[in-house]
Amino acid sequence: MLEVQAHLEAGVVRALSLVPTGGLRRGGEIEATGGPLTVPVGSELLGRVIDATGAPLDGGPAVEAREQSPIHRAPPALHRHETRLEPMWTGIKIVDLLCPFARGGKTGLFGGAGVGKTLLLMELVDAVVAGYQGVAVFAGVGERIREGHEVWRDFARGGVLDRAVMVFGQMDAPPGTRLRVPHAALSIAEHFRDREQRDVLLLIDNIFRYVQAGMETSALLGRLPSRVGYQPTLATEIAEVQERIASTAEGAITSVQAVYVPADDLYDPGAAAIMAHLDVRVVLQRSLAAAGLYPAVDAVASQSRLSSPEILGERHYTVGEQVRSALSRYRELQDVIAMLGLDELSPEDRTLVRRARRLERFLTQPFKVSEPFTGRKGARVPIEQTLHGCEAILAGELDDVDEELLYMIGGVDDVVVPR
Repeated sequence: MLEVQAHLEAGVVRALSLVPTGGLRRGGEIEATGGPLTVPVGSELLGRVIDATGAPLDGGPAVEAREQSPIHRAPPALHRHETRLEPMWTGIKIVDLLCPFARGGKTGLFGGAGVGKTLLLMELVDAVVAGYQGVAVFAGVGERIREGHEVWRDFARGGVLDRAVMVFGQMDAPPGTRLRVPHAALSIAEHFRDREQRDVLLLIDNIFRYVQAGMETSALLGRLPSRVGYQPTLATEIAEVQERIASTAEGAITSVQAVYVPADDLYDPGAAAIMAHLDVRVVLQRSLAAAGLYPAVDAVASQSRLSSPEILGERHYTVGEQVRSALSRYRELQDVIAMLGLDELSPEDRTLVRRARRLERFLTQPFKVSEPFTGRKGARVPIEQTLHGCEAILAGELDDVDEELLYMIGGVDDVVVPR
């Protein structure tokens, strides 16, 4: 399966292979299909795991769909877009408080290697898909095959596999396959949105591997590299995927994407190009993960378009800004504390530091998907309880409670004070 990229001269093309090229030889016959690459779409795909061409990866029979759709399609026309912003609650305290997800929007989980992107994505799957009445489409782009297998098993264990389609191009797949997985997943999602008028949850792990596949294919196609070795077509390739993730009157596509950040540098051209398209960015910080503060969400760097009093309400917005301000000031004071000690701070700053440390610990949370590894029972916290807990800490009502008692709990009602 080859996709033509350039016509070099009469009878000569440069093509991208979507399958391993071992055994390909000079003189072999090539058959032109006369059309674009297509993928099967429709309800026959629910519960199945396929690759970018529609071939099954789950050991089942070939997918017999009534319809095929081109993987390259234009985004919905401008007048068809729905721009209503509405929060989608996850039960994860720090996410709902400081960077709430947008229903029908695009969310990115940014972080370097090993800070918990995939685990947070899987917790979101568990939290949202179970109570979500639409269809889930999971695109596994260039990730480890072990992770893909775990995701498949988690979907099956959670009872949502019959409402999900999984499209994989794993780490060992040719770059052409990895480059086309998001396009194939989008064509499937668009069919559910436009033809079946259903809401779709599109999960991509990891969208940065799509950028890396673009780097590999760009070099193979003979293009000169651009900044930091990225392909010169970086912005265009990302826009071709991100602009198709849209909500219309027929239905909404809500997207959550894990984004690997090279060397923890958010200003890396690849990560920055993806960030420009998102409604919500959740930034995971290595220092928080090293301190055991999970989920390791950076309260200062994480942002959401929904963070305004008109959408969230005055109380939620005010509490969120107060928490962000306290944690930001605590971060500024950390160097002073390390050099001179806590006693050298003013009484006001000492109080602020104590409360900020309690907020940091209160905003940690045990995940349901990590129960087998940690032994801690997972917790989901309604936004009302999160606001109540943060207000109590900011007002000093928990100043006498040991900060470690606030670590890895649900709401403040779960605090167990030892006698």
